[in-house]
Amino acid sequence: MNDTLTLDVIGRRVEVNGEHATVRFSGVVPPVAGLWLGVEWDNPARGKHDGSHEGIVYFKCRHPTGGSFVRPNKVNFGVDFLTAVNNRYVLEDGPEEDGKEQPVTIGNKPVETIGFDSVVKQQSENKLRFPSGSPSLAGTFPALKVLVLNRTGITWAEVLRCAPGWPVLEELYLKSNDISISERPADVLQTVKLLDLSSNPLIDENQLFLIAYLPRLEQLILSDVGISSIHFPDAGTGCKTSMFPSLQYLVVNDNQISQWSFINELDKLQSLRALSCVRNPLTEGGSGPQTTRQFIIAKIGQLKTLNKCEILPEERRGAELDYRKAFGNEWKKAGGHQDPDKNRPNEEFLAAHPRYQSLCLKYGAPEDGELKTRQPFLLKNQLLTLKIKYPNQVDQKVTEKQLPDSMTIQKVKGLLSRLLKVPVSELLLSYESPKMPGREIELENDQQSLQFYSVENGDYLLVRW
Repeated sequence: MNDTLTLDVIGRRVEVNGEHATVRFSGVVPPVAGLWLGVEWDNPARGKHDGSHEGIVYFKCRHPTGGSFVRPNKVNFGVDFLTAVNNRYVLEDGPEEDGKEQPVTIGNKPVETIGFDSVVKQQSENKLRFPSGSPSLAGTFPALKVLVLNRTGITWAEVLRCAPGWPVLEELYLKSNDISISERPADVLQTVKLLDLSSNPLIDENQLFLIAYLPRLEQLILSDVGISSIHFPDAGTGCKTSMFPSLQYLVVNDNQISQWSFINELDKLQSLRALSCVRNPLTEGGSGPQTTRQFIIAKIGQLKTLNKCEILPEERRGAELDYRKAFGNEWKKAGGHQDPDKNRPNEEFLAAHPRYQSLCLKYGAPEDGELKTRQPFLLKNQLLTLKIKYPNQVDQKVTEKQLPDSMTIQKVKGLLSRLLKVPVSELLLSYESPKMPGREIELENDQQSLQFYSVENGDYLLVRW
């Protein structure tokens, strides 16, 4: 693996010196030059830390010693399937000339073939053909559970015609067939748990409704079908749809999704737990990958995994709090209010932010102090004088520090870690403001700044470990 890596490596499984791990970070780790991969080991005893280095958290691990930084050239990402087959059987094709002998080596023995390229051509153009008036196929393959029909030219009508022959089928792969779903499966495909319809650009949201009631469908792969919108007409705002009742994992990579309304609709899927949504206009836009990830997590309440990365409880809490604050002023303008009796945001806001009301119930409505607008960029506005208290340490005196309001929580923890000789991973920060007596606000997103949390001069920074 060379030193040019992209964010695609995040979540990849790797092997290093016989030990297996998952990539959680890719980038530079100052002050050491060059590119590093942060990995979380399957065996925590193999690691050295929790993803932190010199007070900065680069990634998070489930175990305090489960992480390490390694150079990319030390990591084995494996090989693709075709390369593995070629390496295993040592197949070597000869020159491709029609009608001439072509040497092929299998193991150490040469085998001579004539016209082998014409055979390859026929195989590459393999298309299934179903004559009209075919006899019933019921029970033809009574034990078949996995069927791959990618690039065979099969149509949806032919799939349904053959389906009675697959009474216990669980996985069906129909990639790259120009399929158009023309009718609802009636008494067939009822056992299918995984359906791959990738790279079938004729599919649209109306066609998906025809397969929406397959009772056991748990995984639906819709990569590169060109879909841009979806709407479940049987479910209103904040309600669950009866469609796709068992769907747990949805893949919509490489499509034309550009509106947040698509993500809002996915929250209506009652069983959805995992989503893969990359390389769409929505995810490649100007908000940045981290903000986009936070918004998706906040909008789909039951999601446990996003783009193959687990959503830990602290990440969900941080994402929902950030989302609640980011749209707080818009909520107030739409009729939102801290007083439940006066809280009546309009339908337009609720349609754009279906979970906002539930987040207010979960964390409390945003206070005015949280929603203040940013002050002009003046030097006097950039330094905050804060009083630092240690509620759990009676022998620690209250101290006073001046910190830039642009300083991230991560860097504040790093500073305190050096002063107090306490590991960064053990520090918990919150603050109290004289303007909001009795209310303590947690500073739990390490990537956000003090200004983001509306910390002001004279506020108390509470430090616990």
